[in-house]
Amino acid sequence: MNPADDKSRFVRRMFDRIAGRYDLLNRVMTLGQDQSWRRQTVAALGPPLGRVLDLGAGTGDLAFEVMRQSPSSTVVAADFSAGMMQVGRQRPGQPRPHWVLADAQRLPFADASFDGVVSGFLLRNVGDLPLALAEQVRVLTPGGRWASLETTPPARGLLRPLVWLHFRLVIPTLGRLIAGDAQAYQYLPSSTEGFLPPEDLANRLRQAGLQQVSSERLMLGTVAIHRGRRPA
Repeated sequence: MNPADDKSRFVRRMFDRIAGRYDLLNRVMTLGQDQSWRRQTVAALGPPLGRVLDLGAGTGDLAFEVMRQSPSSTVVAADFSAGMMQVGRQRPGQPRPHWVLADAQRLPFADASFDGVVSGFLLRNVGDLPLALAEQVRVLTPGGRWASLETTPPARGLLRPLVWLHFRLVIPTLGRLIAGDAQAYQYLPSSTEGFLPPEDLANRLRQAGLQQVSSERLMLGTVAIHRGRRPA
């Protein structure tokens, strides 16, 4: 059996289980900073865009932020967790994104369909990262912009032990108390620890065909905003 497919099934079931408390836990775990990071990630896409894909949209935080910053944009929110999208569809507010059930590794969109692709905490969860990146570049128009918010292994330093203490003890405890699912929130630190640092991810982005690649670390180096552009 394909290990990438195994991971995809595990991640989908996990997000379906925690969908109802996902947004609350994000706010608690990040002390509310995740909303600011999402605003910065959307701003990294640049000026107003025509069609934007929020991939791995979850409950739609980034999709709604795109529409707030760029009201003229048409936004598609795609995710492979039906549970997360169900929560997102119940959120108040207008206008609303177009919701699509989709796997990031097999996008149901034509080539060059979007002027911008944005994601939040998606990349470390996909089973086949090169394939998922290739798909995102494929659906971008020439000159289209790409941005991603993602956790990242903290850089070495005096605060690194405290960061890992937060990841390995505090976050699973919050997951158990708030979502009743410590296992899902044990996955967060393990997936972060096993993911690529920004410098290595930048190389993957260039290999996928993006240019003008850059990243910015936030929150003591535990998250980063990555950006790039498909060549015109």
